[in-house]
Amino acid sequence: MAKKKQVGRRVEGWKAKNWYRVFAPENLGKTYIGDTIANDPANVVGRVMQTTLGEIINDYAKQNVKMRFRIANVAGDAAYTEFIGHEVTRDYLRSLVKRRTSRIDSHVPITTKDGKKITLTVTCYTLARANDSQIHAIRHEITKQVAGIGQAAEMNQLLNGIVTGEISKEVFKSVKGIFPVRRVEVIKSKVEVPAGV
Repeated sequence: MAKKKQVGRRVEGWKAKNWYRVFAPENLGKTYIGDTIANDPANVVGRVMQTTLGEIINDYAKQNVKMRFRIANVAGDAAYTEFIGHEVTRDYLRSLVKRRTSRIDSHVPITTKDGKKITLTVTCYTLARANDSQIHAIRHEITKQVAGIGQAAEMNQLLNGIVTGEISKEVFKSVKGIFPVRRVEVIKSKVEVPAGV
């Protein structure tokens, strides 16, 4: 008998919940990225949604970029998000590694023009194996370039630079004079969410 009551109560709780349609930020076209369910709109705020860049911009070639968004506000049954980071899939990174070459990772903390703190991980793939001093010079140049780009841009501009590959192109241009490089890629970003948010 008690079992029956429990089932009834669970169904009742489920019925009381609403579905919310979740959208990407405005600079990514407010694309629909999924649904979430809650019994109160306040419970939706702060949830993290993940999708691929390929699904957002309708380009299958970008399926290897995982985008993360945090729900910032809810209006009716629509939930709007803000960008909190991205990461390139491991399979894709493995496909870029070639024998007798170097992979150089640089972690660059940035504060954007509008005061957002974000850490970018930039990877450089060389055409031949680089020695320690060349690796150090490349890493120093990447850090200098990316920090400069980040400080001069607002968060939305920086996100566009990551998505379009503009940042990678700029850094590639400045690094290729030091040592022959094959590719530069912003493989990860993480936005620092203020405490209590």
